[in-house]
Amino acid sequence: MLNTHPNPNYYTPEHEQFRNTMRAFVAREIAPFANDWDEAEEFPRELYRQAAEIGLLGLGYPEEFGGTPADIFYSLIASDELAQAGSGGVLASLLSHTIAAPPILAAGSQAMKARILPPILAGEKIAALAITEPSGGSDVAAIKTTAIRGGDHYVVNGEKTFITSGIRADYFTVAVRTNPVDKGAGGVSLLLIERDTPGFTRTPLKKMGWWASDTAHLYFDNCRVPAANLIGEENQGFRLIMRNFNSERLGMAAGACGFAKVCFEDALAWVRERKTFGQPLVERQVIRHKLVDMAMKIEATRALLEDLAWRVEHRAGDANLLVAQTCMLKNFATQTMQFCADQAVQMLGGMGYMRGERVERIYREVKVNMIGGGAEEIMKDLAAKQMKL
Repeated sequence: MLNTHPNPNYYTPEHEQFRNTMRAFVAREIAPFANDWDEAEEFPRELYRQAAEIGLLGLGYPEEFGGTPADIFYSLIASDELAQAGSGGVLASLLSHTIAAPPILAAGSQAMKARILPPILAGEKIAALAITEPSGGSDVAAIKTTAIRGGDHYVVNGEKTFITSGIRADYFTVAVRTNPVDKGAGGVSLLLIERDTPGFTRTPLKKMGWWASDTAHLYFDNCRVPAANLIGEENQGFRLIMRNFNSERLGMAAGACGFAKVCFEDALAWVRERKTFGQPLVERQVIRHKLVDMAMKIEATRALLEDLAWRVEHRAGDANLLVAQTCMLKNFATQTMQFCADQAVQMLGGMGYMRGERVERIYREVKVNMIGGGAEEIMKDLAAKQMKL
């Protein structure tokens, strides 16, 4: 069995109380419906409000905006427990505000924060982050979508793609080029664009996995956006985006570790019951070795995750090295998820290939975790750069 005893150096009784709340919420409101939602390629908007009621959406946000001040370990617990439903699509869309709203909290005007954050954290509005473009995603400094200032408005033209919550979101945190002369990071800004802006249209995209999460291609055709919707300073958006990526990658690592655990649990339950030639599969040495390999990778991932989370929370260590460690953790965690999903499907055999099984769904969702938030190859390059290799 995996180590299920929380480390007292990281988790308090309050953390564990929140874990119990999350576990009950997932078992009651998500797990029974996850497969149907995946097949329907959507889930009820009401789930956002329900998640807000237990404090999930407001984790880490100030009380003045309806949030719940909390350390990073509450977010790790949330990701771990949400993974129990075996639906990355639900997790991705339900928590899309965790990558869309932080720049607003960090750099938005007080008026913007007071208007935008409360309805998001209450589950009344949905927020999405729009960075990736058809020409590329990892090279943020090369984005082409423009926002040209004219009086008290910006005129936005361009496209974004692979945007989580892209169809249903009410608010979009969008990376734009406000300085057309500067073709690099110095010309990038962030704008808040609202869904009903004239000239702003969206089309849904079909995916290998994350079916329950709506993903869209966005089009901006001479969209007039109030200058007051600028997030932070003009041409200073690149740093906000990079800081946001670090948090996103840590969150993705937590989710990947949680999904790997689900694969282990389902595989273990199956091999204890399934018999071949008169014996349970678990009696076969090769099966036990597979389970140990899965457990070993999960335990190593969990240890790296919690150690890095503690360092980030306490700002312990060189900032550049923490970025490098975040990149390496994201790769390690998603590789663990990939390995465990593959092994679980193999052990379940034909049943592992059937839609409706958690391991089948997770298997389809592996690649988006290894690509989204920064592909493996980009993570390695960035880590090498931060380590001055």
